[in-house]
Amino acid sequence: MTAARLSPGRIALNGAAMLSLGFILLPLIFVTWLAFFRQEIPSFPPEGYSLRWFAAAANNKAFVDGFVLSLQVGVLATLIGLALGVPASLALVRHRIVLGPALNTFLLLPLVMPGIVLGTAIYVFQIETEIATGLPVLGSAAGLVAAHTLVVIPWVVKLVTASLVGFDRTIEEAAQNLGAGPWKTFWRITLPSIRPGLVAAGLFGFVTSFGNLEMSLFLVGPGRITLPIAILQYLEWKIDPAVAAASVIQIVLIGAAMIVTDRYVKLSRVV
Repeated sequence: MTAARLSPGRIALNGAAMLSLGFILLPLIFVTWLAFFRQEIPSFPPEGYSLRWFAAAANNKAFVDGFVLSLQVGVLATLIGLALGVPASLALVRHRIVLGPALNTFLLLPLVMPGIVLGTAIYVFQIETEIATGLPVLGSAAGLVAAHTLVVIPWVVKLVTASLVGFDRTIEEAAQNLGAGPWKTFWRITLPSIRPGLVAAGLFGFVTSFGNLEMSLFLVGPGRITLPIAILQYLEWKIDPAVAAASVIQIVLIGAAMIVTDRYVKLSRVV
């Protein structure tokens, strides 16, 4: 066992894993470090450390308004994505659908499609919808939420489907044999059993929506900006640690949400 642990192949594999992890974490570490710099213009070595940039980020109206809009859009898109994605997953797993594998691949396309391409396509679609119906779709909150829902649904389908594939249906059959109807069985048996997949889908869908930039650039209306857009606009005129502080706040909030979620629902079961 000791010889296997010290074999060159295992050492190389562990080294490659550590290098990959370091490469992933390095930007987060650098941004977090930058947020505490005292000087306004980032330079190395730092002249000192301060917390004033966190206060500056919290008092920046564009950041606050962008955070509120991103939060609202993310929550609504996640709820709608769950409402649409769960029935789609049930249909794909439980029923024989013509072209089922192709439909499953189609539902996952927004995950692999470049954001700029998806944003352009939705922008053109909303313009054509306005011309055809006369409804003010482009630039509206409803249009933005609908677009963000498209990037939430693939996470819901992917993770809920994984939960359903490993679900023992004899539990549902036992409940129905004892007199439970289809809806009661779904609410009392199926949903609690696939809860890890639902929570993971909601969490990853929300994070994807909250941090979306490319698509949102095409679809936000006058006077509306999401937090990623607010940060991008800020960087056009100023480069100081306030942007890093705003990013650290996002990292902390998302990280805390994942830790708390994993405490009650083990995300490792489906992710």
